Amino acid sequence: MRVMLKACMDTEKANEAIRSGTLGKLIQESMEQIKPEAAYFTTDHGKRTAYVFFDMQDSAQMPVLSEPFFLNLGAEVTYTPVMNAEDVERGLSQLGR
Repeated sequence: MRVMLKACMDTEKANEAIRSGTLGKLIQESMEQIKPEAAYFTTDHGKRTAYVFFDMQDSAQMPVLSEPFFLNLGAEVTYTPVMNAEDVERGLSQLGR
């Protein structure tokens, strides 16, 4: 299932990771593990935030993918099912109208 992982990082913990030079490495390692279709980084409500879109094969992946964000960045992590345009078209075609 295609999902969006949203990780809102704690500002102080992210600042510490920047000062120590570990933030880039942590993000790189996470992206290598997740293998996203796309990943975007911005701010949301004043916090550094990552939006990562990928195909989750098994919900048992959630702890493995989330823990680096929790442990190292004090992040709030959410998972949301998402669709691309093809998924929407396929879903609408099943309505039978």
